[in-house]
Amino acid sequence: MALTPPVDVAVIGGGIVGLATARAVQRRSPGARVALLEASAELAREQTGHNSGVIHTGVYYAPGSLKARLCVEGAAAMREFCERRDIPTVRCGKLIVATDERELAGLDELERRGRANGVPELERLDARRLTEREPNVRGVAALWSPEAAVVDFRRVALALAEEIRGDGGRVETGWAVSRVARGGTGAVIETAGGRRLAAAHVIACAGAGSDRLAEASGAPADPRIVPFRGSYLTVLPDRAGLVRSMIYPVPDPALPFLGVHLTPTPDGGLTIGPTALLTPSLRSLRWRGTARMVWRHRRAAIGELRMAASRRALIDEAARYVPSLSPRDVLAGSTYGVRAQALGRDGTLLDDFAFSEDGPVLHVRNAPSPAATSSLAIGELLADRLPAAVGPG
Repeated sequence: MALTPPVDVAVIGGGIVGLATARAVQRRSPGARVALLEASAELAREQTGHNSGVIHTGVYYAPGSLKARLCVEGAAAMREFCERRDIPTVRCGKLIVATDERELAGLDELERRGRANGVPELERLDARRLTEREPNVRGVAALWSPEAAVVDFRRVALALAEEIRGDGGRVETGWAVSRVARGGTGAVIETAGGRRLAAAHVIACAGAGSDRLAEASGAPADPRIVPFRGSYLTVLPDRAGLVRSMIYPVPDPALPFLGVHLTPTPDGGLTIGPTALLTPSLRSLRWRGTARMVWRHRRAAIGELRMAASRRALIDEAARYVPSLSPRDVLAGSTYGVRAQALGRDGTLLDDFAFSEDGPVLHVRNAPSPAATSSLAIGELLADRLPAAVGPG
């Protein structure tokens, strides 16, 4: 099939990171021809549409990392964007709770990181002040991050798409890109169905398919994306006031997951979760790093399998810090979240955001949580990597 009219910048992927990137490029270069290409028939249906909705504040991430910087910058930008676009956010704050003395060292490290990262208004609470803030929560100490909030990130994504179109960009669905080939001074985007689009620059934000697209386009196979699926339980409406804030445990520092938590929702509900269960696929199972990762974290993997198989086990995990929580408080059934996590050949779960460049093509290789929080800042970072002048003139 003949090439469609060429563009200056093509962004692959209609999740919130891709949309934020296309918007940043379009605003940086108003005369540029920018196209966003999404594989499915609708935008933001994968990770963005199956997201906890949390606007994180940057407590967890190693100082100096991209996650630390972009989460703090992105959270501020996200709050401003939602206010300007009249998208409701619930500023409920977050408590990270140490349930016993053994978790205090981990809480100390999170406090150090949060203060180094410039997390606003971070506060340490003792057991008495914790109970004063949340009467149904029990622990020996906690960190309080009042700027943490929840939002419907799919609604944010659709608002970004509106702004891209309003600024003259294209937002196209049904573009299942199979590879990006180098062509002349730019690149040619190809689909399995034979569609082709020439672009001077390409930014691939392909989420769960980012490794396949990168490898098909000539980039290294390492790291590989291994998808995780997390189940959430919904608390009964008349018990949704059990806590007012997000309630998180002190996480395992060896894993890039935050543990089972309670999260208020923008519509006034309350969820418990998620689990973090590796989604099996032939591609993931063939990757040498998968077996190494499972063996290295076998105790955590067994715990995740137990919670995935038993609602009671998941509720019991949350009841460690909310003891009054019981199975009677939870609706039947569950919702789920999606996480595309990069895994190295050596079995290491990549903790930071990761990008790779090949001439005119920039690949986003790892963008798990807090990517939604950080999306506007990630978009600006990726736009910065393009030449100063993009497009006509």
